[in-house]
Amino acid sequence: QVQLVESGGGLVQPGGSLRLSCAASRSISSINAMGWYRQAPGKQRELVAIISSGDNTNYADSVKGRFTISRDNAKNTVYLQMNTLKPEDTAVYYCNLRTIQYSSWGQGTQVTVSS
Repeated sequence: QVQLVESGGGLVQPGGSLRLSCAASRSISSINAMGWYRQAPGKQRELVAIISSGDNTNYADSVKGRFTISRDNAKNTVYLQMNTLKPEDTAVYYCNLRTIQYSSWGQGTQVTVSS
């Protein structure tokens, strides 16, 4: 199994930026896909962004143009750069790693966007 640890969440004002990090306990260079999900209170967990081993990316329509997912294989880390944050971005953000055999989740990091 792979341990994932998210960091970088916090409180920001609307229009602000945050960068989330997800550190994996093993190499991620051969991992098929890693992604960021979020879950707001009372809502289902939703996909925010995903990046493949070939660095292909996909984004939810609600964040496209504002968020950028990237990976640093040398650091075993995936990032989510969040710009122009909106109150509706408030949620717990989770890192996900997916292989053919299993899926791993981090513990989540809280992002709150409020003035």
